[in-house]
Amino acid sequence: MGSEAPDFVLRDQHGEEIRLSSYRGRSNVVLVFYPYAFSGPCTGELGAIRDNPELFESGDAVVLGVSCDAMYSLRIFADTERLGFSLLSDFWPHGAVASSYGVFDADRGCSVRGTFVIDQAGLIRWSVVNPIPQPRDLNDYAEALAALGSGLG
Repeated sequence: MGSEAPDFVLRDQHGEEIRLSSYRGRSNVVLVFYPYAFSGPCTGELGAIRDNPELFESGDAVVLGVSCDAMYSLRIFADTERLGFSLLSDFWPHGAVASSYGVFDADRGCSVRGTFVIDQAGLIRWSVVNPIPQPRDLNDYAEALAALGSGLG
């Protein structure tokens, strides 16, 4: 922990370019890698984030979801599930950003479940990496963001 988060530029579900470093000095970032749009566990995890916006707002954080799905799939997924945060496409070069964070499963062609809390200075302050079938605990995000606010991160 405390290492600089690898910077990247990816397109969101609307085709807009999102640069991680553009959040420096403005807000914390919760970077959520997930395997596949529309899969049961991924839909559940991202739905929990959607349903608990106060958790991220109180931590002065934006959520960026990242998968290797194509931008158009992410648009339909976000619209269908009413996800109000950016879903970024790591489609091409396939899995490059997930690889830079060490969460790309080359055999399956997708990321595993990795989450990184990045502070306003661009440093990774907390992370968790779970195998594909194991969902993450939303309460862990709350604790990590609270630690940032208290200066313990």
